[in-house]
Amino acid sequence: MLLSTTPTIEGHKITAYKGVVFGEVIAGVNMFRDIAASIRNLVGGRSGSYEEELINARKQAMEEMAERARALGANGVVGIDIDYEVLGSDNGMLMVTASGTAVNFE
Repeated sequence: MLLSTTPTIEGHKITAYKGVVFGEVIAGVNMFRDIAASIRNLVGGRSGSYEEELINARKQAMEEMAERARALGANGVVGIDIDYEVLGSDNGMLMVTASGTAVNFE
């Protein structure tokens, strides 16, 4: 499965457009990560626990999007866009969405 944020991939000709595909992940960040992030917010620096959660959510969203493209018979996804949002009454949920166009390459 070829994945790209660009509309084409050099050296590969698109032979069919299969449709728009999405991958969505909504992940809760646990209380201990919130506490660690609050401390990091006070003293400065990077929050490794939040970064790890973000990386995992993005990876899962990309994998889900690719799986949905495979289900349409595609062998690639172009024009990928990844979006991030926080949800919930206390902004304790992280939503990551990946979208793109499922295609077949020659």
